[in-house]
Amino acid sequence: MKRTIGLWQLVGFAVTSLLGTLLHFLYDFSGEALWAAPFSGVNESTWEHMKLLFWPMLIFAIVQSFFLRERKDFWCVKLRGILSGLILIPVLFYTYNGAFGRSPDFINIAIFFICAAIAYLYETHLFYMEKLRCRSPKAAISVLCIIALLFVLFTFRTPKIPLFLDPLTGAYGI
Repeated sequence: MKRTIGLWQLVGFAVTSLLGTLLHFLYDFSGEALWAAPFSGVNESTWEHMKLLFWPMLIFAIVQSFFLRERKDFWCVKLRGILSGLILIPVLFYTYNGAFGRSPDFINIAIFFICAAIAYLYETHLFYMEKLRCRSPKAAISVLCIIALLFVLFTFRTPKIPLFLDPLTGAYGI
């Protein structure tokens, strides 16, 4: 079982990396179609880059859940992993920018992959530990649904705070 978990997590990292990269360009490739906006990056803000990690990780978790049904802690582990990646993106981005003033594109790309890797490594650790008590898998799923709803909502009704600011255009949202 532990070997299977490691393989699943490695595939998850690969899928998240590939889908996240594709989602970065989906909005532009779709001709700025509104259906693509909630799932893809509509600008270069930190929030939009968080979407690129969230949706692939969530989609992969849904698929993975069908194969790991016996894991009572599955959704609690996934929630912690996804949250760790989502928190790390702004932490690393703003720390790097604070220290060096500006981050080149290759650093921003590396931050995405590093955060995805750490999120999946953290999940793998939690799965192997087998000590995480998941009191309410439904609560974990509910929190993930709330996060998904916020990604959709804030795509169209963007708060005017720095997390949502496109550093290239100075605009918020679409």
